[in-house]
Amino acid sequence: QVQLVESGGGLVQPGGSLRLSCVASGIIFNRYSMAWYRQAPGKQREWVAGITSAASPNYADSVKDRFTISRDNAKNTVYLQMNSLKSEDTAVYVCKADGVRLADGRYWGQGTQVTVSS
Repeated sequence: QVQLVESGGGLVQPGGSLRLSCVASGIIFNRYSMAWYRQAPGKQREWVAGITSAASPNYADSVKDRFTISRDNAKNTVYLQMNSLKSEDTAVYVCKADGVRLADGRYWGQGTQVTVSS
């Protein structure tokens, strides 16, 4: 079965850093674009960052210059390095996989909690 499992969330002070990981299984990883989304209480789900199968990254304006998305195809893993964290970054962060070919499908992880607080 297909699984996306996130890790690396936790409690961090404003200005601190965290690195999230998402490990995929059950897919041919290098044929999928990957992305991170987040959802905070009372807010709409927000796209944070994406990376294509060719490792080309894109970012939401709210995280540009602070977050870095990357992938390691040998480990079937996508990362989100988060620096200069703000309280507004507090959310559940969820990993998504999209097949380059539509027939390959779309999959979501369960999410990992990130809390930025003093």
